[in-house]
Amino acid sequence: MDIASLQAFVAVADSGSFSVAAERLFLTQPAVSKRISALEAELGVRLFDRLGRRVLVTEAGGTLLPRARRILAELDDSRRALADLSGQVAGRLSVATSHHVGLHRLPPVLRAYTASYPQVQLDLRFMASEAACLAVAGGDVELAIVTLPLAAEAPLALQTIWTDRLVLVAHPGHPLARLKRVSPFRLVEHAAILPEHGTFTRELIERCFEPLGIRLRVAFTTNFLETIKMMVSIGLGWSLLPRTMLDAQLAVLELEGIAPTRALGLVAHAGHTPSNAARALLGLLAPGEGGGPAEPEPWRGY
Repeated sequence: MDIASLQAFVAVADSGSFSVAAERLFLTQPAVSKRISALEAELGVRLFDRLGRRVLVTEAGGTLLPRARRILAELDDSRRALADLSGQVAGRLSVATSHHVGLHRLPPVLRAYTASYPQVQLDLRFMASEAACLAVAGGDVELAIVTLPLAAEAPLALQTIWTDRLVLVAHPGHPLARLKRVSPFRLVEHAAILPEHGTFTRELIERCFEPLGIRLRVAFTTNFLETIKMMVSIGLGWSLLPRTMLDAQLAVLELEGIAPTRALGLVAHAGHTPSNAARALLGLLAPGEGGGPAEPEPWRGY
């Protein structure tokens, strides 16, 4: 079974598009179609149904997909292990990160990394933290630097690098801003602007209020914290935002009895051998650097 054809198959399955898969693989669309056709001919099954512009994985394709991922992940792991015998820090390093971490935490780290290891081809991908964890688990990226899930699940290993305190904020003219201290029970009287359901940050916030029996009145949701900040700054509601985002547009309020803190850090595949390029980045992201916890925290595996 041809490796290039498997790579094309996984790319089309992930993107749902031959044209997008071609862009990711730096190929033409006809070249991707040819590889898929060759793989279908070799296996004697149809892997995709082409319905107009939609590309859907067939039952046979769904059976092959997890096995193809494992084959490609094992191949990448073998290549890394062999390349690392030389001790050289070079090659391609794929890293996923969220927009917030990429904007507010990573720039000095990436600046130092690219200056120290110019032979590394850094493949940096921006995506939601939840999607980044799935990308690590599936072998699509080697590392993710994101908001960490509340618990590690196989096959992921987690390491906290920064602790991110979330503080109550509102527009300076908001009714809550007139209070010296805000009771959590007062928050239900006003609209909240929070991350969407299913995100690690939303789960953290809801867990903080659950013991009090408080169900927040959420008016707007978005996964982009910069958008939440903008909406709060024009008076559309209150929110809980990281201290790194505070400025004169926001009134910072003291919330009684609740201090949500999320963990930002590294996600890796527990069963994969890290490349030399990944090890070098891990060294720059050692806990305690850049606002991380003072005491190193061990990797939380499964």
